[in-house]
Amino acid sequence: CHLDFSTFDEDLNDIIVRAQKAGINIMLTICTKPSDLEKVLKIAENYDSVYFACGLHPLNIQEGNTFTYKQLIDLSHHPKMIGIGETGLDYFYSSDTAEPQKKSFALHIEIARRTKLPLIVHSRSADSDMIKILRREYKKESFKCVMHCFSSGLELANVAIELGFYVSISGIATFPKSIELRQILKGIPLDRILVETDSPYLAPVPFRGKRNESYYIKYVLNKLSEIYNISETKIAEITNQNSIDLFKI
Repeated sequence: CHLDFSTFDEDLNDIIVRAQKAGINIMLTICTKPSDLEKVLKIAENYDSVYFACGLHPLNIQEGNTFTYKQLIDLSHHPKMIGIGETGLDYFYSSDTAEPQKKSFALHIEIARRTKLPLIVHSRSADSDMIKILRREYKKESFKCVMHCFSSGLELANVAIELGFYVSISGIATFPKSIELRQILKGIPLDRILVETDSPYLAPVPFRGKRNESYYIKYVLNKLSEIYNISETKIAEITNQNSIDLFKI
């Protein structure tokens, strides 16, 4: 989730309380650029149930707005920091910044290796380059990884599983037109599935188009229960354990 976004400024405490009442004991809020770090740190430090990850989102690639290697290494010692990212590739609007995105992505992978923290990967409209980079970098030296908010193709899903990564499912899986994604999910082992909201984005059905929040994750779990044909309680238990295994919370 992105609890630092301004859409939560007026009712952040209510958002967190609602999530806790729904049985969500841990939330991971993501810092996507340096200017957001102070606010993210404050939220994570003020709420026991909130942890954070930090990295430069590929759409935030711009001169003077990046984290240095040392900054992220130093931040990794914070007791509430449990991931590197989100980082990755996004060519949805344009591939003009493809090269600096690749450079930033490679830097984040190296930091994930050094810190032993899991990499949180954003990939949109960039499957081919993403596959090449993940395979190349993993061959150099292994690292832990989750494909955040997965909505890519079958080949990338297969590569992620091949490399031992996790695949995180958001409200996109509930959208009526996400037929291909639901078919792909059927082939992903349950011990490699995570769930997320990416709030305030991607609210699941029946809240699509509205502000998303953490307790809506139950609608993602419900859809996964249908896809895997097992109980929602069992899906919750499995994905909870997967999160613990990956993030070492």
